[in-house]
Parts: sequence; C-alpha cells; structure tokens
Amino acid sequence: MHKSFLIGLAAVATLYTNAAQAQTFKDLVNKANKTLNGGGNNSGSQGGNLSNGEVVSALKQALEIGTKNASGRLNVTNGFFGNQLIKILMPPEARQIETTLRSLGMGAQVDKAILSMNRAAEDASGKAVNIFVNAITSMSIQDGIGILRGGQGAATNFLKNRTTAALTSEFRPVIQNSLNSVGATRYWSDIVNIYNRLPTVRNKVNPDLAGYVTERALNGLFVTIADEENKIRLDPAARVTDLLRKVFGSN
Repeated sequence: MHKSFLIGLAAVATLYTNAAQAQTFKDLVNKANKTLNGGGNNSGSQGGNLSNGEVVSALKQALEIGTKNASGRLNVTNGFFGNQLIKILMPPEARQIETTLRSLGMGAQVDKAILSMNRAAEDASGKAVNIFVNAITSMSIQDGIGILRGGQGAATNFLKNRTTAALTSEFRPVIQNSLNSVGATRYWSDIVNIYNRLPTVRNKVNPDLAGYVTERALNGLFVTIADEENKIRLDPAARVTDLLRKVFGSN
C-alpha cells in the first residue's frame, strides 16, 4: 500500500469515520480540531484520551516517512530526468543557445548537458532527508496543530520555510561536484564557448550553472512533497508504526 506523505494528517481526517461514510475534508478536519482542543476522544484501537503531544508526535512520524519517500523518489536514476513535471531544462537565458546549437546540428551536446544537470539533481536529492528530519524533530506542538489545520499545502510550506536555506547550502556543493563528475560542467562550458564564438552573437552568456540546477532541484523536491501531501489528503494510507496505530486506530 502506498505510504504517502502526511499519514498522520490523513489519519486525523479519518479518525471519526469509516470507508462507507463520505464526508468533506473540511468536515473531517473540523472534527480533528475538536480532539486537538480537548473536545473529543480517541476512537483508535487502544482507546483512551490522547494529548495534543501524542497527536503531533504521530504527525512527526508521518512526516518523516513521507519526506523519506519523497526524497527517495528523486534520488534514483531518472528521478528528475524521467519526470516531465520537474525535469531540468536549459536555463531560460540559455534557451537561445540551445535553439542555435540544435539548428547547427549540435543537438547531441545539448542533450548531454541536460541529462547531466538532471543526474546532478538526482544525486543531490539524497542529502535532503537529514535536513527534513531535523526540521520535523524541532517541530513544536503548535507547529503540528497549524499543519493539521492549515489545509492543502500547509505541510509543504512549513518544510519549505524551515529547510530552504539549509537545503540550498547542502545541495549546491553536492550539485557542483555532481556536475563535475558527470561532465555537465564540461558540456556546459563547451556549449557556452561554441555559442559565444558564433559571429552573430553579441551578448555573451555564462550563467551560474550550479546555482541554477540547485534552484531547480529544490523546486522539484518541493513539487514532489506537495504531490505527496495532496495525495494523502485525498487517499488515506496505512498506519505503519505503533504510535500511528495508537493515535489513529488500526482499521
């Protein structure tokens, strides 16, 4: 069964209903809020009242599982290159380079550069897990309740706000090394040099390739996390830890 992002959020949403009862997500979250405010009891498999801390601890576990899954989807061959939604293409300021070189029969060099940029992003994505875990571990009860009440995109926005600076700092050197190791820097230098030598070119191009790929890699990472969050809001997943089963039930 798909172990999607925000298992805890989905479990809160289904806490007071079963598969045969169709209610809106808003109605379900309102009911979850009553529990978080002390106005409801747990209907999980072990019974008894639950504190906000236990609910948020379950959410933290769910977030850790989800972010590891999201990072894992990208930290594989074709995690970026094979996904048209987040595939990294030439920088906007270099599109004219691409068009010109392809028209001159140099499409193979351009394709190698694009592939190498995506391979670098795939390589760097494995570095995201520890940063996400640190952010999740430091989450306060109020942070967790805010995510549960925040609606679609709340968890993604929380992680983006808390981790973008650290991810950028961690990703850039990895991407720079990856670009070097897979030849992207060389391919990019070849393309830029070829283009800049063309007699018709007046404005020379030399964008920061590592910075560009880092920015696009982070964009792809958060797009993937947002996708996981949206899925779990619509399709509750399994409760895969003892705490999740305690808080949200085993059914």
